[in-house]
Order: sequence, then structure tokens, then C-alpha cells
Amino acid sequence: MSKSNSPRKIIHVDMDCFYAAIELRERPELLGKPIAVGGASGRGVLTTCNYEARQYGCRSAMPAFKARELCPDLIMLPVRGELYRQESSRIRKTFRQFTELIEPLSLDEAYLDVSHLNSSASAIAWEVRQRIHETTQLTASAGIAKNKFLAKIASDWNKPDGQFEVSNEMLEDFLHNLPVEKIWGVGKRTAERLHDAGITTCGLMQERSELELVQRFGKFGRVLYRLCRGIDDRPVNPNRERKSLSNERTFSENLHTVEEGLLKLDELVIELAEDYSSLETDRDIRDCVVKLKFEDFQITSAQRSGEAIEASVYRELLQEAWERGGGKSVRLIGAGIRFRPLPDGDDLQLEMF
Repeated sequence: MSKSNSPRKIIHVDMDCFYAAIELRERPELLGKPIAVGGASGRGVLTTCNYEARQYGCRSAMPAFKARELCPDLIMLPVRGELYRQESSRIRKTFRQFTELIEPLSLDEAYLDVSHLNSSASAIAWEVRQRIHETTQLTASAGIAKNKFLAKIASDWNKPDGQFEVSNEMLEDFLHNLPVEKIWGVGKRTAERLHDAGITTCGLMQERSELELVQRFGKFGRVLYRLCRGIDDRPVNPNRERKSLSNERTFSENLHTVEEGLLKLDELVIELAEDYSSLETDRDIRDCVVKLKFEDFQITSAQRSGEAIEASVYRELLQEAWERGGGKSVRLIGAGIRFRPLPDGDDLQLEMF
């Protein structure tokens, strides 16, 4: 078999509670106590928290006030971005000891393509994790598979400080009972639509034709058709950077008052915070943005410099943008963030799927 036709060996490395783990390493007196990073003002959201805090129900993207309600003894620590970037750079250097095909998703996770190495992917993943721990005293988990989609799912299987491989022999069984929520791009709303259609697992989705999935979900249906079968040909790409993250909603009936808009905006901001936590947690935010499309299809946006997703900021931006309509109703609201550019060199670049 030629090398070009050989099965790929992809590893997804995901650091365990990266920010919180660094803080605990720097402040060992906090070991065993519930801690969270971010949201220190009380108006923001948690960037991450350790496993002790998660036992109380705390999680990333949760509003700080709610986290304190769940865990009154929660220790809130401010984000120290420069320290985390330094550690991420050290981890990147470890990756380079094995391959130059590195696609960072954020400061604390990346894909590695090790197809060119003779050792098994599982052995390489174990060695990568060992070297990271020796260098940083931090633990990492890893997923191993023939493509990025499967490797990323697998990295969650044996967290923390573990690894899991989706082999070709087990692929059919692995996918059969895999919840649709594990598929990239399937958020809360898409999951609800899938469930309404009787599709709760990849196995059940495989029973549906590509035509049906496209009719229900548009172009994304083609993606679903492939991913539920474990098909993902995307290469590991080390040279891309995501610049923003946003979501928006077009309403079946136009909104006529700013009060209606604020209610819809609050839902979008919560979704944005959840998306940021799960996909972009370690990118520094530069701007917060609200977008409106009025009844006459004119579009306006308002933005403000900011380093966190705070509902109060988005509410002020919506009111600012709403006033520009001069009484016109609104058919679409969007909420988003723009990221600070990543420097060249050893600093990580981000590429979402």
C-alpha cells in the first residue's frame, strides 16, 4: 500500500482544565478546593473550573453569580492570559518534537498528524502526554483515530489524564450509540430538531438518506451524512486562524419593541458564551458586537471593546443599535465577539472545523 493511501494517524490533545490546572500548580495551597477562572466581577462567565468545582454543577460559560449559588466556597481567580500563553508555547514545542503538522484549536488543544511516524498512534500519544507532564507538570488527555472528527470525540472518553483510540475494528460499534450531540456543529437547537425527527444517535442517523438530511438541514445535512458514518477527510491545517465567533436569529415575526429584542438577545448571549467556552475558550476577546437587520433589510451593528462576554454590555449595544432604526421593527438579531490577532511565531493559531 502506498503511503498516500495509508490510514491517517490523527491525535487530538486536550489539556485538562488548563487555566485552572496552571493556577493550582502556581498556588498549591488551593489543591483540593473548588476554583474557577474568570467572571471575577460577578457579571461575567466562568472560563473554566477544576473538577472539584464541577462536582457542584459549575461549568464553563456559567454566569459567575450562578456558580457561586451552586458552590458558595468557590474560589474565583482572574484570567492571567500571558501566563497561559507562555505555557501553551511550551506545549507547542513538545508537539514539534513529533510533527510539524499541528493544528491548534486554542491554547489548550490541538490536532497532531503523526501519519509519517512508524510507531503506533497510541504509543505516540502516550509519549506526548508524558513529555508535556515532565515539562509543565500539567496533565493532558488524548484521542486517537483516523480523522479529526473521531479523534476529538475520543479525547473526552478517558478524561482526565487518559487517552482513547477509536480503531477501525470498533468504529461501527462506537458510532452506533454515539449521541448526535457529539457531532461537530450540532448545538442545542439542531439536537432538538434531530430528536423531534427520531434521530438521537449516529446509528439512527445512518438509517436516513442524504437527501432527507439535506431536506431537513440544508447543506449541513451533507455534513451530518458523512460525520455520522465517521467520514472526515479534512487535513490537519497548521496555518489558519479564526477571527470571530457569532450567532444570530431571524424571527418568524418582526420584533417591534426594544424590550422584545432584549429578551431574544439574552438567549443569544447565553448561547454565545456556551459556544465560546466549548470552542474558543482560550482566545482573547477584543470586541463585543450586536447586529440588527430591520424590516427594510437595512443592517446596522454596534460594538465595544471588551475582554469578556457580559450580558449588560450586549444589552447596551442592542439599545444603541435599535435607536438607529427610527421606530422600524427588527427581523434579525446577532451577537458576536471578535478575537485579538494571534502573533506570529510560537503563539498558537486557531482553526475551527
